Amino acid sequence: MRLVLDHLTACHPFWSLVANGVFSPGVHLVSGDVGSGKSTLALMMAGLLTPESGTVIRESIPQMMLSFQFPEFHITGLSVAEECRSWNLDPDAVIRSAGIDVAKETPSLSLSRGELKRLHLACVLARDYDLLLLDEPFSSLDCPGKEWVCRQMNKRAGGITVIFTHEQSIFPDIDHIWEIVGGELADCGDMPGAVVHWQHAPPLVKKLICTGRSPLALTPEGIREAACRTRG
Repeated sequence: MRLVLDHLTACHPFWSLVANGVFSPGVHLVSGDVGSGKSTLALMMAGLLTPESGTVIRESIPQMMLSFQFPEFHITGLSVAEECRSWNLDPDAVIRSAGIDVAKETPSLSLSRGELKRLHLACVLARDYDLLLLDEPFSSLDCPGKEWVCRQMNKRAGGITVIFTHEQSIFPDIDHIWEIVGGELADCGDMPGAVVHWQHAPPLVKKLICTGRSPLALTPEGIREAACRTRG
């Protein structure tokens, strides 16, 4: 199972993007500035946007899902229960997983943006996809919400997960880091070595690297371990 980006290009009036790389099973982080082309890359990887040139090759990936940044784009059920059932999921189980205090009969679009995001991600992460593309999964979530979605991502077994985000604080267990720099997708490599090549690394991570305590993981636990580690 792998996803291959073979000389993909996308052009817009004020920016362009070139992408090459191979995504294998594991959790991949694609970081970059706002407007750098992360969402465009996600759409091309999902086959929803045709690149100017190049090819996306999906090998042994029969099931795929792209989660958009705004959960409203996905809602098809008028109520929370109908929305859960549209995913063939039990509403009570989804509500418990999402950690939201709402009734099943609550109109879906009456939820707050954060509640709706939790509901949507609980549905997405309850399913088993070979390729899961998550565009800004942390948007609209507070810190407990971000920690919750990271725990749910860490439960995912197998498959390729790609997270497109400019998040700088809370991450799940990342296996591989990519970033968009100067209109090109750069391969930083596998963790933990990838962090030293990561230009978009959060300030705390950069500080830890400078003090010789490069984190072994980007999870909150991994950052704390690095911060408390005695320099050897």
